[in-house]
Amino acid sequence: MRAPRGGGGGWKMAAGGGSAGRPCAAWLLIAAALTAVQVSAVEVITPEEMFVENGTDAKLPCTFTSLEVISSAASVSWSFQPEGAATRISFFYYSNGKSYPGKDIPFKDRITWAGDLNKKDASITISNMQFRDNGTYICDVKNPPDIVVKPGEIRVRVVEKDNLPAFPIATVAGIAIGTVTGLSSLISIVVCLVIRKNNSKKRYSGFFGLPVGYKKITPKVSLWGFPN
Repeated sequence: MRAPRGGGGGWKMAAGGGSAGRPCAAWLLIAAALTAVQVSAVEVITPEEMFVENGTDAKLPCTFTSLEVISSAASVSWSFQPEGAATRISFFYYSNGKSYPGKDIPFKDRITWAGDLNKKDASITISNMQFRDNGTYICDVKNPPDIVVKPGEIRVRVVEKDNLPAFPIATVAGIAIGTVTGLSSLISIVVCLVIRKNNSKKRYSGFFGLPVGYKKITPKVSLWGFPN
């Protein structure tokens, strides 16, 4: 006897289903492997705004945090967006201990590397700042595998010496917040001391003196030595 054709077809379908399931299992393994790899972000820290005197050197501070060890693959790139412009110009690149200044940029030959990647410092210095250097400076740091990063931005304002603010805005805000916090703490300490002192007086009167509201009565003694 021969096996029914329908049964043979059924066996073929079962075999085909098993082979079709293999790619799905492979994709599941790849997805699990990708999930196991955790990529953290580099956090770039820069001041929001800087005022620079015309004709002086300006250090543009840029620091960063990374969970990975700083390797030779780490890199820093700086770009510039002039005031009122819509596009950015890449003007500086640093990697593996070497600087690569851009060509045909407003501040050509005025850029110096002032950072140290081992100390997580990506700062640069621009000499002889001019009014045309007004704009936003963007600091971008990559330290593979930590490459997901939001660049830091500094808005630089080049002004005359007489127009420099006496204190940076951030400094003024910090002083104001610190003053308010200090006064609040001082007032709280004074109030606590006053309450404590009053409570101490009440406890002292209750244990060692007469109750509050009572007067000490001295009995009168007659000439015969007996109280009246």
